[in-house]
Amino acid sequence: MTLSRRDFMGAAAALGASLAWGGPSRASRVRWRERRDLYPEGVASGDPDPNSVILWTRRRFEDGQRHLLTVEVAEDEAFRRVVAQARAPVAAPADWTTRVLVGRLKPARTYWYRFIDADGNGSRIGRTITAPLDSDPRAVNFAFVSCQDVNEGKLNAYRRMIFEDERAAPENQLGFVLHLGDFIYEVVEYPEEVKTRYDRTIYDVGSIPDGGKIGKFHYPLTVDGYRSVYKGYLAEPDLQDARARWPFVAMWDNHEFSWQGWQSIQQAGGPPRPGQSIKVAANQAWWEYLPSRCRKVSGASLEKFDAPAVTNVAIEKWDENGLGDEPNNLAAINSLIGYRSYRYGKHLDLIITDQHSYRSADPFSDPSVAGFGPEFPGMFPEDAARILDGGRSFNDGNPPAEITFNDARVPNSRKGAPPQTILGAAQKAWFKDRLRKSKATWKIWGNSEGAPDSRCDPQNLPAGLTKESWPKTTYASMSSGDYGTAYRERAEIYDLVRDEGVTGFAIVSGDRHSFWAGYATSELPPGKFDPVGLSFVGASLSSAGTMEAYEHNFHKDHPLRPLFLVDRPGAATPGWTYNMLLKHGVRSCLEYAKSFDLKRARSLSNPDLAPHLEFVDLGGHGYATVRLTAHEMRTEFVCIPRPITRSERPDGGPLRYRVVHSAKLWAAGERPKLAQQVLEGDVGLSI
Repeated sequence: MTLSRRDFMGAAAALGASLAWGGPSRASRVRWRERRDLYPEGVASGDPDPNSVILWTRRRFEDGQRHLLTVEVAEDEAFRRVVAQARAPVAAPADWTTRVLVGRLKPARTYWYRFIDADGNGSRIGRTITAPLDSDPRAVNFAFVSCQDVNEGKLNAYRRMIFEDERAAPENQLGFVLHLGDFIYEVVEYPEEVKTRYDRTIYDVGSIPDGGKIGKFHYPLTVDGYRSVYKGYLAEPDLQDARARWPFVAMWDNHEFSWQGWQSIQQAGGPPRPGQSIKVAANQAWWEYLPSRCRKVSGASLEKFDAPAVTNVAIEKWDENGLGDEPNNLAAINSLIGYRSYRYGKHLDLIITDQHSYRSADPFSDPSVAGFGPEFPGMFPEDAARILDGGRSFNDGNPPAEITFNDARVPNSRKGAPPQTILGAAQKAWFKDRLRKSKATWKIWGNSEGAPDSRCDPQNLPAGLTKESWPKTTYASMSSGDYGTAYRERAEIYDLVRDEGVTGFAIVSGDRHSFWAGYATSELPPGKFDPVGLSFVGASLSSAGTMEAYEHNFHKDHPLRPLFLVDRPGAATPGWTYNMLLKHGVRSCLEYAKSFDLKRARSLSNPDLAPHLEFVDLGGHGYATVRLTAHEMRTEFVCIPRPITRSERPDGGPLRYRVVHSAKLWAAGERPKLAQQVLEGDVGLSI
């Protein structure tokens, strides 16, 4: 579809972007010399469609409040075929950042771009790629990533991704990078206050002005605080190189606003606090530093965010879905609308959702149930989790008055509360409508939080290993806060997929700091196992994961240590039996810890525990790539060693493993089926 210049002007205004309009090519007439020091955060592009893409840079000036740059877009890296040139304003109210929507480009085409100031001082050259037309049958290739804590690690995975992409055949190169959140971590450690965490060096990402502090962590409370964190992160050369090579399609997770926050409530390790102004500040900084088609709704300025005026007041009234009715809360969370869909050729409809701005209160925060099973680390009764998740809707509107665990009985604090929602009512209705109407071969839900159940079977522990026995009637949930325990809402979505005959449904997600591959299913045994799609979780780029924490903190004399870590004689580090626990169960873990016979341990696998899982690695770091064709989805996990220091190798350093999960497109009513192939390295206890 070809849009007019007027249409593009309207689109640019809605995004807060200037407009560059493509035309016939000609040689550049701009005097340009590269001065990366004047553009210290590099360049970036985002959210391409078949005819346009958004370009970004930051150029600070010491004098005045506003200056004009020139942006050039060319069909060649030497800028002998420039197809678009426009003014790009940078101004202090937007922290000297600029966004330019370049229109009338050709579909599925690589372009190069650069920014130049009035004196000829230029940014580095960036590369971007437009999307193919909706009817284009070519294969779609993209990567998905998340969780890049550069305060405690390095981004060697981006270097590996660039190295491999540069050497790939053109038809196999990535079209874009999907960033699924935690682009920054707003909780920042200062090297002068703390030198290390685990075995990690604390790297300097700058100081936060006018912020707060909990323990050793500082966090922002103003837009200048968030801006300082973004600038600290964008000083990383591997992140800059990745943003200069590919367009990014991004969605925030929790750390772009607040570690434990939700809606406009800010919380970072301490008590929650009203944070409407903090949420607006977080949204503004995200908009300023990540080029996207997210909608700012508080003004038509092309140059600045137009932050709404809000007051930090307690939310005391909630609607029937758990959304705070307080006007400042609504203004704050709606100051930037992030959920959107993204069509990329014939084979991909990427539907992206926001998991934090509209979610209801944490149903698992009642301290009276936190003491269930103190001998069982990280384990919570699955039947109790379902009761708490369902609230007043559990058991067809007849929830129990009490929740029990062996002889313990506590009042059901969620008996009159609405069922948990992560999406919120309005976003969920939009998401379901997009899913129902999609005509692409593959309908991929891009979200920042994992969807597979994380559970184990402590009911199969031998008698006497712990003082208290786990109830025989329930499994143990090993996580909360994401779709893995949003049982009711997840089932609502999966039921729609099944009932509407949607095929090619898959989920790609992040946040768990681990690799997962399996199936999207509403229930597990003893319920009906009926998968309707595929579900993948990508590991963190650099952030510390579960196994790293357990290696340092799990007591060696704990009777259940073999379920999580195994100390093999002569090994430098413990084996990660936690992976085996989630996929095969306690009997397999105990056997492996005793005999180290992997075949025998897997022979004791509990078939009812995790039929939804084909792969899990709770210690993985790296990225995932996806290749979509008319007949197959191919997801490749590229796992690197723990990225504690920056590799100086051009390939980003060695690999731990590379494993491919492939599935043929299934017909309505059929079950999807994943096949695995380990291409290199050792996946350990992950399968």
